[in-house]
Parts: sequence; structure tokens; C-alpha cells
Amino acid sequence: MRNNREILDDLFLNEAIDLCRGSTFDEPPAALPEQFDFDKVEGMMLALAIGDSLGVTTEGLVPGDRRDAFGVIRNYIPDVPIGFPSDDTQLAYWALEQMLDDGCFVPDHVADCFCRRRIVGIGSTVRGFIANRRSGKPWYECGPNSAGNGALMRIAPILIPHLKKPTTDLWVDAALAAMTTHNDAGSTAACIAFVNMLWQLLGMETPPDPQWWLTSYVQVARDLEGETRYRPRCSDFPDYEGPIWRFVEERVNEAYRRGMSTLDACSHWYSGAFLLETVPSVIYILMKHGDDLEEALVRAVNDTKDNDTIAAIAGAAVGALHGRKAIPEHWIRNLSGRTTEGDDGKVFELLDKARRKWWCGV
Repeated sequence: MRNNREILDDLFLNEAIDLCRGSTFDEPPAALPEQFDFDKVEGMMLALAIGDSLGVTTEGLVPGDRRDAFGVIRNYIPDVPIGFPSDDTQLAYWALEQMLDDGCFVPDHVADCFCRRRIVGIGSTVRGFIANRRSGKPWYECGPNSAGNGALMRIAPILIPHLKKPTTDLWVDAALAAMTTHNDAGSTAACIAFVNMLWQLLGMETPPDPQWWLTSYVQVARDLEGETRYRPRCSDFPDYEGPIWRFVEERVNEAYRRGMSTLDACSHWYSGAFLLETVPSVIYILMKHGDDLEEALVRAVNDTKDNDTIAAIAGAAVGALHGRKAIPEHWIRNLSGRTTEGDDGKVFELLDKARRKWWCGV
């Protein structure tokens, strides 16, 4: 069986992956500090699930309509008082579960695992991936060319098997995991850039300077995305055509300089499931509120349209920074922990197994 690096090298050689082979692939992540606590990994994964569950019941509403109907959402809404998952939680934790079974990331196994169970709120790109896989195509030919946010929302667990032995294989696994469902340069670059951010956040003891969030993302995404050409769906930027990283660099910087609220900024560039909208929304929320886990999630849930996914992505970041201990206890207590119907508590079980396997060595 070929290892993942050999697979990725072949994909680059045959131009079968939509991505630049930048210098990022040659620069290993730094070792985590000696005082590192798995609490931060639990924070990353639980805040992802909590963000999803806080947002899923009002997903797709524009912020004004959501506020008129529910006020400011700071908990699972009263009609659904226990947090239930959608595809953000499901795909992230199913990937983790499959990696636990295999001991590492095996691309075709994870691809098949995504095809076996019912996905709540499935997006059109993942639906296309599943149709391709079920038709008999090899996993690396199944991901449509799409800059939707369905790969970014589930990428966080890819770093967990690498905690004790960080090498450039982390970027290899992130690239293959991302392109499984979304074979698109903007998407895969965003996923690797976000994994790089998560890794650094796990090693931090205090919140970074607000500008770090933007600089860290752009540095890696520029290296891997290159000069792609995306056009915004909103009318505020009629002349923009270019890569996601440049749009993020220019527009998020401008919004921050102007002191815009997260609501106004995210409405400015729209905040749907297109990465040209999702990424600036996530980065801006983190720049404004990354020092406060609870407020970052509240703003993501209330101030964006694709709020469950944006809250899941932002939640993974602030969870990695602040750890499980910073998550409000009522959010954890009232999280169903499901990944499918009827498997209450599954996310907690998987995190306990991951701790024992990849951190405690049991």
C-alpha cells in the first residue's frame, strides 16, 4: 500500500489535485510545548460541535430575520434545548472515528465512511462526491471542483494523530483529506492554512495579537492557492476577481481598520457557504473576539448566514486556543454528543479514545 506522501506526489505529478505545491509542504510544524494538555484538543473538537449545534436550528436566516425571531442567541434555542448536530459535526467526528479504527488517516477509508450514513444538511458538493464514489470512481477522483466550505468545516481532527510526532506529513494528510470531497485549490489551501493555525493555537498559552489571525491564514493560503480566480456573489465588490487569500487580506484588513462590527463586516461580503464569504467571516470574528471563546461563538451564530458552519470553524480555533475549560459548562452539559440518530454521547467517547490512543499511548 502506498503511503500518503507517495499518493500526494503522484497526484501532483499527474495534475490530479487542484493545488500549488508550495514551500509549506517542506516546513514541519513545531513540536508542541512540554506543558501541552489534551484539554486543548478537546476544546477544539467540542467547540466545533457546539458551534454547529448552536447555529443549526437557524442556519440560512439572514441575521436580521434571525434576531427578529429569536433575539440574541446565546444558548441552544428554547424549541430545541439540547444541542443536536448537522454535517459539520458528523463529518468531523466520523473522520476521527475512522482514523481511530485505522490508527492514522487512510483516505479511501474516510471517503467510504462518509458514504455509509445519513448526513444531516448535506451540501451539494458532498452529495456529488458521494454519487461519484458510489458509481465506482477511486476516492481521489470523486471530489467536485468546488470552493464550498464543506471540507474546511471538518478538517480539524486531521491533526490529532500527529500530536506527538509533528512532521510535514501533517500537511500531506490535510491536503488529501480536503480534496477528498472538494478538489479545489481555494478549498484545499484554506484547509491546510487552517490546520496550520490550529496547530499553532494548540501551542499558545495566551491569545495572539488580532493581526495574527489574518497574517497566519494568508501566509499559507497564498503559498498553496496561487492566483485562482473567484468572483464574489455580493454586489459590494463588483470588480473583484482573484484568489480567496487576497480577498481576505484586502477586505478583512479594511474592515478591521474601519472598526466594523462583525455583523456589519460579515454582511458586507455576505456570509454564506462559499469560501470567499466563509473565510473572511471566520477570520474577522477571530480578530475581533478570538480572546473570548464564548463571544466568538455567539457572534458567529448571530451575525452570519451560514452560521452553523462558520461557528463550527471559528469554534475549533478558539477551542484550540482556550481549551475545554473555557467552554461554558451548560453548553457542554446540554450537547447531545450525537453523530447519528440515537448515539448520544458519541463525541465524548471518541475524544476519550483519541486521548488514550494518541496522547496517553494506551
